[in-house]
Amino acid sequence: PAMSVTSPLKPTVPAERAGPEKIEAVHRIVDEETLGLVFQPIFGLKTGEVFGYEALARSPSPLFETLPDLYEAAAQAGRVGELGRLHRTQAVRAAPAKPLFLNVNPNEFDYGWLVRPDDPIFRHRQTVFLEITESVPLSHFEQCKGVLAEVRKKGVLLAIDDLGAGYSNLKYIADLSPDVVKVDRDLVADLRDGSRQYKLLAAIVQLCRAMGARVVAEGIETVEELLAAERAGVELCQGYLLGRPGDPGGEKSWPAFR
Repeated sequence: PAMSVTSPLKPTVPAERAGPEKIEAVHRIVDEETLGLVFQPIFGLKTGEVFGYEALARSPSPLFETLPDLYEAAAQAGRVGELGRLHRTQAVRAAPAKPLFLNVNPNEFDYGWLVRPDDPIFRHRQTVFLEITESVPLSHFEQCKGVLAEVRKKGVLLAIDDLGAGYSNLKYIADLSPDVVKVDRDLVADLRDGSRQYKLLAAIVQLCRAMGARVVAEGIETVEELLAAERAGVELCQGYLLGRPGDPGGEKSWPAFR
């Protein structure tokens, strides 16, 4: 596998080596194509309708407590590129005719799967947003920038995920010129008008607008959070209040309280 280019701003912490059981489980998941998949709706605040869906991978093996655990083991097994490709294939195949948000694991930037002309992201007839977490520009900046430049030439857009969950370097994020910025649940939880948290969110919205990016508030769980996010200028939102991960089902709209 190619080595990662890391930024001195964010030192790499070596991941714990996956045991042989986990490595074997990764091979089975990829070879047998058993990766799980659910969709979570993203709503437009002005229209009250579904804007798009985020496709979320799910591990079929109890050996992996979290999805990052699975992808880390896949990277150690040399199959993270194939695992990401499998997720995109399943998502595009099952996705409704709406914009699609797809997460990209940082380790995938060490491989060339995303830039292949036959990648599934180029077959979805609606807009595709590739989501990378806010830490990716710090740890994999050169690979990230190069790969994204290639796929964006073909119409794929970029979403920065989990803004506010860690230690962002806004210059690196701004250099990537994201089309969408997704604000982490940490900045949305218990959001109230006039609070410091509210002022911070409103400032982030203004900053993103200046960069030409739309803002998604993630993790909306209460009506109060939803309305405060709307007043702060957020355009799009997702969370358990509006729709839990599952099958897309029929067309959804705002609940009755709207």
